[in-house]
Amino acid sequence: MIRVVLADDQHLIRAGFRALLESEADLEVVGEAATGREAVAVVRDTVPDVVLMDIRMPDGDGLWATERLAELAELEATHIVIVTTFELDEYVVRAIRAGASGFLLKDTEPVELLRAIRVVAAGEALLSPRVTRHLLEHVAGGLATVVDPAPLAVLTDREREVLGLVGQGLTNDEIGTALFVSPLTAKTHVSRIMSKLHARDRVQLVVIAYETGLVAPGRE
Repeated sequence: MIRVVLADDQHLIRAGFRALLESEADLEVVGEAATGREAVAVVRDTVPDVVLMDIRMPDGDGLWATERLAELAELEATHIVIVTTFELDEYVVRAIRAGASGFLLKDTEPVELLRAIRVVAAGEALLSPRVTRHLLEHVAGGLATVVDPAPLAVLTDREREVLGLVGQGLTNDEIGTALFVSPLTAKTHVSRIMSKLHARDRVQLVVIAYETGLVAPGRE
């Protein structure tokens, strides 16, 4: 069973999401919140698998709540999806850096919303690394202006090479081809890198690749 918390200041939106999710045998809504602070409290109490988080809410918006939740070690396995009426813009950097696993617009088709919840609950990033890379390039000014390679000290030379390719948006298959290794070996490298850098998913690895200078906007 995938346990979900709904955070949105509009009751009708939450009710619609709840009705949709509870029509599925493998999904369960375990909490709701109408403000950012309520979202933090409800998620801490219920420890869900997935949080559908609105951006614009009173008393601490969704980005603030995402940042607070991402700081809590006990919520390491909880995945946050930002659900908004706004097109992706400068919000993307702040939310992804805070720990969000993806974005959805509120006019997303119901079948896509359900798919997104299941994808994120399985530990995958809702945004593909390639899409995320382009988003980060578009709003690169929101990234750290000073490159800090220090986090890379825990990686081997090969792992740095793999991280650079992840940052360029390559899949495991493409990394394997580039490095003349199997996709399984590439996946193993990526998993070890995520563990060493305490990254929640591949999206976080893309951000790290930018912030450490392995990948720069506009550079393949």
